[in-house]
Amino acid sequence: MTIPFRQTLDEGRAVLFDGSTPTALFERGTHFNRSFDGENLQNPSIVRGIHEAFRAAGAQVLTTNTWAANRAKLAGYGLSEKLAEINARGAELAREALASSSGEGWVAGCLGPLGLRIEPWGPTSFDEAKAIFTEQAEALLAGGVDLFVLEAFEDLNEIRQAIAAVKAVSDLPIVAMMTPGVGGCTLYGAEPEWYAAKLAEWGADLLGANGGGGPAQLLALLKRFRAATTLPIILKPSAGLPRQVDGRVLYPSSPEYLGEFARQALQGGARAVGGCSGTSAAHIRAMAGAFRQERAFVAAGGPVITASHDAPSPEVPVEQRSRFAQKLATGGFVTTIELVPPRGMETERLLAKTRACKALGVDAVNVPDGPRAMARMSALATALLIEREVGIETVLHYACRDRNLLGIQSDLLGAAALGLRNVLAITGDPPKLGPYPQATAVFDVDAIGLVNIVKRLNTGLDLGGTAIGQPTPFSLGVGANPVAPDLERERSRFRWKVEAGAQWAITQPVFDAESLFRFLDFAEPFGIPIIAGIWPLKSLRNAQFMAHELPGVFVPPAVLERMGRWTKAEDQVKEGLALAQEIVAAILPRIQGLQLSAPFGQVELVAPLIEQVKEGAA
Repeated sequence: MTIPFRQTLDEGRAVLFDGSTPTALFERGTHFNRSFDGENLQNPSIVRGIHEAFRAAGAQVLTTNTWAANRAKLAGYGLSEKLAEINARGAELAREALASSSGEGWVAGCLGPLGLRIEPWGPTSFDEAKAIFTEQAEALLAGGVDLFVLEAFEDLNEIRQAIAAVKAVSDLPIVAMMTPGVGGCTLYGAEPEWYAAKLAEWGADLLGANGGGGPAQLLALLKRFRAATTLPIILKPSAGLPRQVDGRVLYPSSPEYLGEFARQALQGGARAVGGCSGTSAAHIRAMAGAFRQERAFVAAGGPVITASHDAPSPEVPVEQRSRFAQKLATGGFVTTIELVPPRGMETERLLAKTRACKALGVDAVNVPDGPRAMARMSALATALLIEREVGIETVLHYACRDRNLLGIQSDLLGAAALGLRNVLAITGDPPKLGPYPQATAVFDVDAIGLVNIVKRLNTGLDLGGTAIGQPTPFSLGVGANPVAPDLERERSRFRWKVEAGAQWAITQPVFDAESLFRFLDFAEPFGIPIIAGIWPLKSLRNAQFMAHELPGVFVPPAVLERMGRWTKAEDQVKEGLALAQEIVAAILPRIQGLQLSAPFGQVELVAPLIEQVKEGAA
């Protein structure tokens, strides 16, 4: 059963709105000389089908096809006497689309500008404007809406009257959005901070911007909105600036670009996203994909399953779980080398590299799980092969991206039964980063939820709280990013991971010691060992790839400049190693381990760093 929309806001959950119904109507043959809102009566099956397409794409809020269904605009089409019918039918069609689907959903009654100049800029008085908005709001209310959306306003005086009209006839939540111009200001020069504060003051429950110049502009406004109000923020960009080609209006932003916008907006603190002009069901589907990845972050930190039917069992002592765990637990320094699973079934080259790692004396081999959303051999199978064939421990990276709750539990129980002991819990890169951007990402939980799951298994309970017999003996680590774009969010997530049961952490590759020190200042009081990620750069091209293509990695401009001083490949390799050695020398006193990434699997490139650690220990 769908809860009231206001409750969703109060609970802090993020919500996905739909895209542009008028754009879809235009693509289906409705011409500009007809009333798009009048299609609610003339072609209701088409309108309902558009709502159903947005719903199937993942939209939770369906916006009525009534943006221009006020008396002032309908009069231009001779439809003003059908105002009540058009609006009520618009609400009914969205409701019918919701009823044909499952899951939570809401109908938003849409009101747009009147198309009139109101005082002090024109002859229409505030009272007249409010009366027109009131008439439309009453008709939408009669049709059965769950909330009201006021969008694409450019005049603060006008949207104030729209808010007042809705509040006069209903206590339903109000979403209020302005359309920004150059610099984020409205048509009459109101700054984003000012109109955000005024919308909140006048009674909006969710506020923000729609349309404008596209996704980038709205993302830039997000921080300004958050600085001006504590109310939740909504962003609904257009798909870029429209272009007319061969009589058709085209928008340049791809669905993938809108998907990336949604990810960044949610990470930046937006509570609702959707699409405006030019956004289709394909755009909303891409946004929903990013949404699935981020949804677990909203309430992250809580237990995955709260019910417990059986009493937990004592956990296996940490120092008895693995040699790797014992070394960390007793204050030792660990070294690991990351080797990526093969693309196919051939494992001899990987095993040869693993033997080289063992010869260097490292404590474990890190096995990534589908890095950059690439299809490779199972990380679990790879880790098992390494341990059995070479006799060195592994750190199994386990990603949430590809498994639901049942699959996660099954994999982990199997890994424990096969003797794998060290697990790094990660959320996983979204599919859009890899060669299969249309692949479905599961993300039932994120890394925090995964830590909760492993912690439960380590106490002898399954996800339903039923005893599994012998507890799993996993040594449990998590990832950390000292240079995350939103450091406050990263720190909160780190805290939640530790509270959930993380026993150690491995950082993203660091190329700046000072950034790591700032993170350690925060992390050290939590009392878990920190293992720093180090990646010796092989070339300028390698450095540029790290800087621009790998999410979560920051390569300072000074590093790129140093790598760029050299033209010969062998000189660039030496410079990359020198950079890594300088960072290792600086950070060794404050960390308890190194994870070394061997560029392109070339273990020999990290051998000098292993020797450096041994010399430092001596």
